[in-house]
Amino acid sequence: MSAPVLRFSLPRWRVTRWLADAGPDVPPDIRVALVASLYGTLPIFAGGVINSLAVSFLIAWRIPTLPFTLWCAFEIVCCLVRLCVLLVARKRAARGQSTPTDIYLLLGVAWAAGIGAGTFLSLMSGDWVAAALACLSAAAMVGGICFRNFAAPRMAGVMIALTLGPCVLAAPFLSEPMMLITFMQIPFYLFSMTVAAYKLNAMLISTMRAERENAFHARHDILTGLSNRAGLAKAFAARFDGAEAPKGLALVYLDLDGFKAVNDSYGHMAGDALLQLVAERLRGLVRASDIAARIGGDEFVVLSEQTEQVQLQRFGERIVREISEPYELDSGHKLHIGASVGIALAPEHGRDMTSLMTAADAALYQAKSRGKSLCIIASQRPVVEGASSGGSLRLQ
Repeated sequence: MSAPVLRFSLPRWRVTRWLADAGPDVPPDIRVALVASLYGTLPIFAGGVINSLAVSFLIAWRIPTLPFTLWCAFEIVCCLVRLCVLLVARKRAARGQSTPTDIYLLLGVAWAAGIGAGTFLSLMSGDWVAAALACLSAAAMVGGICFRNFAAPRMAGVMIALTLGPCVLAAPFLSEPMMLITFMQIPFYLFSMTVAAYKLNAMLISTMRAERENAFHARHDILTGLSNRAGLAKAFAARFDGAEAPKGLALVYLDLDGFKAVNDSYGHMAGDALLQLVAERLRGLVRASDIAARIGGDEFVVLSEQTEQVQLQRFGERIVREISEPYELDSGHKLHIGASVGIALAPEHGRDMTSLMTAADAALYQAKSRGKSLCIIASQRPVVEGASSGGSLRLQ
């Protein structure tokens, strides 16, 4: 089994919303996924923490003055708090609770600022061993910052600036004029890495959009936007386990009466437009918890959790009545069609999709054989009739 996908809270504070902003027109579900990615890549997180702790400890040990001791203490406290917040966030996300995303993001920025402060102190100390170690550590951290936080490119840019920016601030105070080259190097490096973060972010968002669009098209009918057979089967599997009865489930099978004549008289474009209008009406008839699907041609299905037969009968009759109202096409044609409905219940008529479809289809056959524009609920016990019915199940 695959591990459950953890859902982390979006940032709520103004500054953290700005830091984590992924750009305009990004759907909410993708924003949630991007925030979740900031909690991931634990090996990079662990590597950064271990490196910053080791470097700050070694330099504080080499230069045991108050500023370096405070820097080392800050690194220890910051890294421990970041780890605790990360673990708490993952546990709360696993339980479906809100997570401390705002604090988590600000701690990441504080950690980057700590690395930059240590680099500044090391350069100003005049100890070139400490300075080389601190600068090497800061430069190494930039790659991890970019690749771990490119889901929030603004945050990545701010962290990179806080990590390397102090090198530029220290350069004028050093006795080596050559260090002034950092005024050119660091801004250029900051710009290029920030641009890389934005490009990686754009690629990630584009990939997420494509994945969601492909998943949508795989489970939805392209013409009407309703669920297709695959989407209907997935919805059924999510609501009804064959091992136990659900609280309530009904399959409403709808077939249009007179639709073939529309195609023959006005063409398939008019038929497609009519199907879209039918889908709009059906979408307006179902409840928010129901699933409406087009399973092919002029056949539609509604999966509903209401199973009280009087309500279902009224629902089916309302479908027949509303679908049978005239349709006005953009071409100016006014079309009239009807609808017949068959309804089956789970688990009375089966515990799988095939059984329910068979029972509902048999009830639909009865509705059509009795004059069409009717709604019939399947009886509890299906019986197999002879070859005259084409070998299909019909209900008595």
